[in-house]
Amino acid sequence: MATTKTKKNTKEVEVVDSKKAKTHPLILGARITEKAALGAEKGIYTFNVGENANKNEVKKAIKLIYGFTPKSVAIISIKEKKVVRRGIKGTKKGGKKAVVYMKKGDKIAFV
Repeated sequence: MATTKTKKNTKEVEVVDSKKAKTHPLILGARITEKAALGAEKGIYTFNVGENANKNEVKKAIKLIYGFTPKSVAIISIKEKKVVRRGIKGTKKGGKKAVVYMKKGDKIAFV
């Protein structure tokens, strides 16, 4: 993980490089949506997780990957959705997402 210093502040900002970052088989990746971006400003992060994920395992995985202990975790199931695109019927795959609430001051930087 690379660290960079900002000129305005002497604080070190940790930048997570996607190629060198630690991974966990339970966390499939960050969920990048407009709603998730608004939540990230408040310390609420959203991740796509595996079908067999539970709250305790997600807490342990976040601590292992990012080094922060979450305040709380919410797991939400996403249903399959039927879609029609150019007259072709299909389905969008469902899954699970985890909403991770961090303590005040803890920030995760995605690159």
